Amino acid sequence: MSVLSPRVVLRPLTSEDYEDVVTLMNELTKGEPVVNDADGLAHFSELLDHEGTTVFGIEVYDRIVSCATLHILPNMTRSGRPYCLVENVVTLQAYRGKGFGKMVMNALRDTAWQANAYKIMLLTGQDRGAKGFYEGLGYTGNQKHGMVLRQVPPYKAPEEREQAIPSPQAVLLD
Repeated sequence: MSVLSPRVVLRPLTSEDYEDVVTLMNELTKGEPVVNDADGLAHFSELLDHEGTTVFGIEVYDRIVSCATLHILPNMTRSGRPYCLVENVVTLQAYRGKGFGKMVMNALRDTAWQANAYKIMLLTGQDRGAKGFYEGLGYTGNQKHGMVLRQVPPYKAPEEREQAIPSPQAVLLD
């Protein structure tokens, strides 16, 4: 834990931070709701308990306003040095531009280097304007090409799902 000022603390998150993290994840996913019940808390606890994973956050006046997840993964190449993946980087809109995202990302970097990781990787959305933020932290997009394969269908709002359900007449067989 790093006390950056009497009101700002950088620390690994715990299950007690769940409600604040749900708020952050809902802001990150923009319309794709995050499970906010016992199942959601179980998923968050599983993430926190996963070996090699740390969720870092910035707490301002007892509220988590920024967070990111670091996964340190074992590796066979590079003399067995681990590599790291960063996921779910988000700062509440009202707190952006104040350096909190940078503080969280620097904590992830320092933790990765302390673990002797040889690289840190992350993917960022193409439409969020975050590319410049990461470039300012030293990340580059010209060394590798990121690709994604998703198993789950894209999120549909409830009203869209209702339209996709066939009417009883459409499912009647001849």
